[in-house]
Amino acid sequence: MNYDNLSLLTDLYEITMMQGYFKTGSTERVIFDLFYRKNPCDGGYAVCCGLEQAIDYIRNLHFSDEDIDYLKSTGFFQDDFLDYLRGFKFTGSIYAIPEGTIIFPREPLVKVDAPIIEAQLVEAALLNIINHQSLIATKAARVVHEAGPGVMEFGLRRAQGPDAGIYGARAAVIAGCNGTSNVLAGKMFGIPVKGTHAHSWIMSFPSELQAFREYAKLYPDNCLLLVDTYNALEGVEHAITVFKEMRAAGIHTRLYGIRLDSGDLAYLTKKARRMLDEAGFEDAVISASSDLDEYLINSLMNQGARITSWGVGTNLITSKDWSSFGGVYKLACIYDKDGREIPKIKVSENLEKVTNPGNKKILRLYDKETGKIRGDLLALVDEQFGPDKDLVLFDPNATWKRTTLKGGSYRIRELLVPVFLNGECVYSSPSVMEIRDYCAKEKETLWEECQRLVNPQETYVDLSQKLWDLKNDLLNKVHMHSDSE
Repeated sequence: MNYDNLSLLTDLYEITMMQGYFKTGSTERVIFDLFYRKNPCDGGYAVCCGLEQAIDYIRNLHFSDEDIDYLKSTGFFQDDFLDYLRGFKFTGSIYAIPEGTIIFPREPLVKVDAPIIEAQLVEAALLNIINHQSLIATKAARVVHEAGPGVMEFGLRRAQGPDAGIYGARAAVIAGCNGTSNVLAGKMFGIPVKGTHAHSWIMSFPSELQAFREYAKLYPDNCLLLVDTYNALEGVEHAITVFKEMRAAGIHTRLYGIRLDSGDLAYLTKKARRMLDEAGFEDAVISASSDLDEYLINSLMNQGARITSWGVGTNLITSKDWSSFGGVYKLACIYDKDGREIPKIKVSENLEKVTNPGNKKILRLYDKETGKIRGDLLALVDEQFGPDKDLVLFDPNATWKRTTLKGGSYRIRELLVPVFLNGECVYSSPSVMEIRDYCAKEKETLWEECQRLVNPQETYVDLSQKLWDLKNDLLNKVHMHSDSE
């Protein structure tokens, strides 16, 4: 998608509310938090992704004459408001967690500090971008954890549209895939493109052996042969014949092997490995595909499947078992005319939908000895913490659950970084492959128990005492107001 102008990539009510703020003279600055409530796939973590596209969206935010004409044609908007939109520019500040970072529920991934008329507009597009890419990155991280580093993303043909295929491939590579079949994604983001051939290549020749020979002539340095068009084990035999011919001709291929796309992958790959090894091709790759996901990969590995490279498509690019990331965008604070912060809270009978008020920061706490994450602490921005002092953490919903981090046993990292300040971008996005390297280090900070596919250990996101007190004070005021009515 062309990100030169996505100003109308929003829900109608964002712009009708903007007009309401304009007509009522509402100019106050506010803070909105973008966060999510539950890890995808019932997992123990998620991977933050999409910030680069969010930056492009904010940087290019404006209303063209064509946009204004369209809005006027809807009949919802008045001329003075449309005149205001002609000169619209984002002037606020945005703080965000860098892409590739491990994240947990209820902590702000993006914090927007801007005039309310501007902060309201960007809600839908930011959610669209961050939700989708974080979902696919999380799914890819789970797949890579089970399969190891040899995972290729090749789900373009099953993605829900071109953008989902392109930016899904980007997210998958950030989370650990070693490449994509998507050529346009490779060009746009500088990520490796990979692939073999289809069954139709084999079927277009008089014999499977001839098809293999012709492919080997064309691509001697990348000769992965799809062996299951007719009979998989016979296909392995034909591939071995071609590999012997290449060796006899003095052709030393950089990458060669077979690919299986159907059948019992555990049985077939074990059998194929023996056949290849006995023929002297111990370094031949065995690549597998066929509706793979992290659960099937885990099962195949437990059965001793001899797979060195995995092609994962539909279930990754669509996150088939978990359809959305569930990110939300909630008002957390309003500044009064004197610049003082007035915290705001969303109240609900559903406990997990009660928001955390105020202008917040996220402190990640690492075990100093292991480098693993001990937990995250949500605190107000003016609070100060030092790793040399004991720190008491408590579950904000079950306060008797407490743990003490001894001074000197942990280190602190603040997660939110400035991206826009007063309308100017102050953040430079790394390349996709640099983000991938960073994400790999991030995943190393997770305890293995947090990465279980079933019933993973939860990493707690706790509240500082000051933030917890503020939240409960606001809740009590809401109840007192309700009782008085």
